Amino acid sequence: MKILFLTAYFHPERAASPHLGENRNQAFADAGYDMLLYTPMPSRGISDEVRNEYKRKKVETLFNGHMTVCRFSLMREGRGPLGRAIRYTISCLIQFIKGVFAKNARECNVMFIASTPPIQGAMGAFVKKLRGIPMIYNLQDIFPDSLIGSGLASKGGFLWKIGRIIENFTYRNADKIIVISDDFKKNIMAKGVPEEKIVVVYNWVDENAVVPVAREDNPLYDELGINREKFSVVYAGNFGHAQNIDVTIAAAERLKNVDDIQFLMFGTGGLVEDYKKIAQEKGLKNMFFFPLQPVEKVSQVYSLGDLGIVACKKGLGKGAFPSKTWSIMSAGTPVIANYDEDTDLERLVKDNCLGVFSAADDSDQMAERIMEMYNNRELCAEYGRNARQYILDNVSKVKSTQKYVDVIKEVVEENRKKKSKK
Repeated sequence: MKILFLTAYFHPERAASPHLGENRNQAFADAGYDMLLYTPMPSRGISDEVRNEYKRKKVETLFNGHMTVCRFSLMREGRGPLGRAIRYTISCLIQFIKGVFAKNARECNVMFIASTPPIQGAMGAFVKKLRGIPMIYNLQDIFPDSLIGSGLASKGGFLWKIGRIIENFTYRNADKIIVISDDFKKNIMAKGVPEEKIVVVYNWVDENAVVPVAREDNPLYDELGINREKFSVVYAGNFGHAQNIDVTIAAAERLKNVDDIQFLMFGTGGLVEDYKKIAQEKGLKNMFFFPLQPVEKVSQVYSLGDLGIVACKKGLGKGAFPSKTWSIMSAGTPVIANYDEDTDLERLVKDNCLGVFSAADDSDQMAERIMEMYNNRELCAEYGRNARQYILDNVSKVKSTQKYVDVIKEVVEENRKKKSKK
């Protein structure tokens, strides 16, 4: 069994939840699957020194010889959307050529394609048509819906129409589509994708890597000068439009006279300095900003919190499921979700008593929910214990990655049966 990966990003590039790909690939290797991956030279979030290092090793072997990584030269990723679009297009053209004509690629039994960038799936579909190789599409972000929710496109507009063409072509040609939530499943079924083609596998967390850290044992309090005694609400991640940090700031403003509540904000992003300025102008002495911490400190970061924030701009919730939810829960921290209503996240939090929920864009409600937990510490701690147990029972690394292994096996076997009937 040999899997062909055509991907826009790969280690050591910075990406959301890097453990997901690493854990999944390790599970493939443990199952005896070999992997061939074509990707551009690393660009996103790395130094020139690192990039030059990888230019000298265009071929790399990982996972005890089960994965061969082949990197091809490509210009650095630009910051603007046009530059990224050009780079994505060139990357997909090169990967298409590799997928169709490369000798090693022709030895593969199945193709695994991620949904970033949006044209990646369509490129994989063209490879399938020419090669006859089955394709598994891993849908982590629904395009063009995400563009509409973020305000970058309007329904019925040019970008939306192009996106729908790409989306339909990809779905039609995929043998299996792995989605990360039931909301995603409902979304693409409404667009005509048959249910039997869809497999729901929630993103997971390594429950042994992200663990609860006792308050007295957490070194971040001393390292960052954080008050151990106060009730802490923690956010960690990107500071962009989609995360709607404005709502958290507004909630903090409403609670600024409650001396024992503090907001600890970890992260980076294009708007981080803007948010710092807003908090300063509002005189929020209960809100503190810190750099994004190394991945090995995730347990410590989320264990700082009596509550962990999961937030999104109104309208984005049904097109995404934040993986940070699992990390917060794995650290034994209950969730404060400021999110779209009638979503998987709302049902998850409420039905399983994993924290509290407030509607996206409603800062008053968010502040009220925080106060409810502040005034009932015992219930808050119980929600944290529930959260950790939910991870162990439902979205552990072993259980979730095994589902990927099973999908690969199923698709390859079905393809063999089809060929034998011809």
